[in-house]
Amino acid sequence: MIVLKISNVKEFMNILLLSETFDHFLLSEASITTFATMILDGKACADFFSPEDDGYALVANEAYVPFSLLRSSCLDFIKGKRTPVSFKFVFLLSKENQKKTLASLHSSFAPEDISGMYLNLRYQAGEIICTTGISYRNFSMDKSLDQAWDDMIMRFFRNHKILFESLT
Repeated sequence: MIVLKISNVKEFMNILLLSETFDHFLLSEASITTFATMILDGKACADFFSPEDDGYALVANEAYVPFSLLRSSCLDFIKGKRTPVSFKFVFLLSKENQKKTLASLHSSFAPEDISGMYLNLRYQAGEIICTTGISYRNFSMDKSLDQAWDDMIMRFFRNHKILFESLT
């Protein structure tokens, strides 16, 4: 697990809410506090869609909804003259991206060993703090995957020109 502080909050918010940068992540949960608090449970409900609908393919095989389907709602709640009091976004990799990540890392872990690979974003008191984490189905002393996931997130941020400082 790493802890990163985002250096430019306004720029990061534009990347988060006005671009597709985080759209490939699934949204496990979100909480946004402005004049009220909006809480989003990202659990997918494929029954809402017909198989012919564009959104059906995005939610049919996952437990959670892609951020792409919720980003505009989050933007609508956040935008305005005042900054939010706070927010929290809990992102995770899709099953397919988790498999690809494990394969690209030549990890000894199998996809069924991992419950989720997470990226948490928290805004409070004018700062955005990011933490990473992996939820394992069984206890393991091997932390090589944690280190590789941390490195991937920092590389992802650098590739998208998201400035940060490490707090760990």
